[in-house]
Amino acid sequence: MNPKWLDWAQQLQAVAQAGLEYSKDPFDRERFQTIREISLEIMKEHTGLDRTRLRELFANETGYQTPKIDIRAAVFNSRNEILLVREKIDNKWSLPGGWADIGLSISENAIKESKEEAGAEVKPVRLLAVLDRNRHIDDKYPYSVYKIFMECDLIRAEFSPNIETDEHCFFTEKNLPELSEGRNTKE
Repeated sequence: MNPKWLDWAQQLQAVAQAGLEYSKDPFDRERFQTIREISLEIMKEHTGLDRTRLRELFANETGYQTPKIDIRAAVFNSRNEILLVREKIDNKWSLPGGWADIGLSISENAIKESKEEAGAEVKPVRLLAVLDRNRHIDDKYPYSVYKIFMECDLIRAEFSPNIETDEHCFFTEKNLPELSEGRNTKE
């Protein structure tokens, strides 16, 4: 559960962003910009992040604000081990996945991410879960994110060096490595 200040900052940012997109009145646009600045000030006060960095991360979009979509592939081999990739950004492990690409279905995104990050050719089987990231991960993330988990059958895997991950490996439930919890948790 998010702290109240984060909920308020997110709500103010969303209202300000929509107002800046749809309002034609210059006085209202100025008011919405002030609301956006207040949301940034709340985030700065509670995170200690530089205001410029916060603006890049938290107040950088235009249009009506909607949740981002993160798609993760739960790929199992014949021994019922799960495929994980070691993320370069934090040196921890996650299910292959990432932001959904426009124009691709959920299954197509799972296939693409598995290939790019793990060198795995997969066949999506079924939707496992759709979760609200901020209700399952307690790290005060500034965006609203829906995480979609797809179960996939492994066809073959041959890891190739890439810009996001260092390696892939299969793990049993009992020997999971340190997870990149912003991407996925043990649960």
